Formats: sequence, structure tokens, C-alpha cells
Amino acid sequence: MPDPRPVTDECPYCGSVMHVLQMGCSHCHVKVEAEFPMSRLGRMPVEHQRFVEMFVLSGGNLKELAAEVGVSYPTIRARLDRVIDALRTEISKTQRVKGNALDALSDGPAGALRMIKDI
Repeated sequence: MPDPRPVTDECPYCGSVMHVLQMGCSHCHVKVEAEFPMSRLGRMPVEHQRFVEMFVLSGGNLKELAAEVGVSYPTIRARLDRVIDALRTEISKTQRVKGNALDALSDGPAGALRMIKDI
């Protein structure tokens, strides 16, 4: 049974940021050592990651999500605002964001269009 505790990038001893340094194949047992970057969402607090999951599964409908969780719409909206702020902070650590959602993508609008077409 998998461990129910989520993996974070925080050191359980000192709280510093940890890095993934090794990956291995469970089939052929090949191992690769390098410093693997975490995704922006992966660097966010676990509670924000869980909120994003619930938000996506609700189809982005905040009213539906509020009813499902049993809290008010303003509470869910405030939570979404905190997640947005955290994501903007993570994005700003690697690049300058102008405020447009497409600016968060490294390839800009062309990259977003390719990503949407590939779905």
C-alpha cells in the first residue's frame, strides 16, 4: 500500500528545499542521477495542489466545488485567490510575468496553442 503522505520539496529535518537527484526504472533497474526540477505546481504547498485537483475535477465551477466541500462561495473564492497568488509567486521565481495567463508559459501564446492542439 502506498504511503498516504504526499511528497513535498521540503526537508523534514530543517525545512530547506530538497531536490530530486535520482530516478530509476522499476522494470529494468536503470538509474539516472541528475538534479531534476519539480513542476511549479509540485513546488506549491500540498493543500494548494489538492485544491487545484478538486477545482479541475469540478470543471472549474466554484459554486459546485463550494457545495461539494460544504463551504460558502466566498470561502472557495478566497482559497482560489491564495492558490493563484502562490502560483504567480512560483512563476515569478523563474520568469517575469506580465499578468496574462499565457505569459506564464515559457513559449508564450505559440506554446499554448501547440499545447491545446495536442490535447
